Order: sequence, then C-alpha cells, then structure tokens
Amino acid sequence: MARYTGPKTKIARKFGEAIFGEDKSFEKKNYPPGQHGNNRRRGKKSEYAIQLMEKQKAKYTYGILERQFRNLFKKANSSKGVTGEVLLQLCESRLDNLVYRLGISPTRSGARQLVSHRHITVNNEICNIPSRTIKPGEVIGVREKSKSVATIENSISANSSIYEWVSWNGDRMQGTFVSLPERDQIPENIKEQLIVELYSK
Repeated sequence: MARYTGPKTKIARKFGEAIFGEDKSFEKKNYPPGQHGNNRRRGKKSEYAIQLMEKQKAKYTYGILERQFRNLFKKANSSKGVTGEVLLQLCESRLDNLVYRLGISPTRSGARQLVSHRHITVNNEICNIPSRTIKPGEVIGVREKSKSVATIENSISANSSIYEWVSWNGDRMQGTFVSLPERDQIPENIKEQLIVELYSK
C-alpha cells in the first residue's frame, strides 16, 4: 500500500483524536466512522487489537509506511536507551517532521510536499528526501528562491508552537535541530510501550 491520501477526518475518528492537527469536521463528529457510529455494540478489544491500533496511530501521525516504521523499530531496538522512547525520537528526527515542528508548514503532509518539491535545505544544501534523519546540530532552512512562497510565509507567521529541542531564526528562515527530545517533550499522544510489545511478539 502506498502512502494514505484518503479522508483524514475518517482516520482521526477511528482513533478518537485529531491526530492530523485541528479538524473542524472531527469536532462535529468525534465518534467512530461507519453507518452506526456511536451505536455500534463493540466488544472488548483484545490486547493485540489495542497494540495494533497504537502502531497504526503512530504510523498515520508521522506519515510513515509499514516497512519504514518496522525498520525504525529495528534501529531503535538495537540502540541504547528505552526502545519506545528511541523509536519516537527517530520519528521526530525525520526531516519532514522537523519542517512541521519549525512551523514552515502547518501539517506533516504539507511539510513532506515542501521537501519533495525542493523548497527545503539542510546545512544550506537542497534536500528532497522527507525521511532523511537529521542529527542534532544540523540546520534546516527555506531555500532562497522559496522564501517568498505564500504558503511558507503564512505558515511561519501563524505558527505559535515552541519546542525546546529546536530553535528558529525568523530573519534567516532557518532552524536548528538542537537535541533529541525527551519523551515528556514530545506532545504526541502515543503509548509507545504498546508498539514495542506488538513488535516483540
């Protein structure tokens, strides 16, 4: 399966939270999708179903495909530290995610598109690989020719989020990935331990 491009509100309703950011449609219908919605009699979910839902939620949140996600887990599992926390740190270190965190794009899918369309630089060199892992200390910026693109300007001016592990220089339109975030600094509502249990079976 290729990257999901279908209705995002439907996915958000499935998980019961707006995982793609603000969503007016989700606020109106924050119950599961389908003909019966809230009235469907749902049995108690199995342990496996709960773990699988958590993994799917993480994949949709960060826009990562199954094979990429499995490879990230293998990398996290073989490195030092708590596997679940390292997994989220690897997701946060992706170029598309950092473009979103820096406020250059209001959504991760928009950030992925900006990277693919060669609007973004890493250490002053154009990079069009959204999944590239950025190391602490590396500088992410907007390409000189792209600084006047309306969507980028609008996103930066509307951005009010501040994250301790990235710094932003508005004059130069550049941000620095200062350090790997601690688990409590990552705002995503993901129970990473359930994902670790799922892959460890």
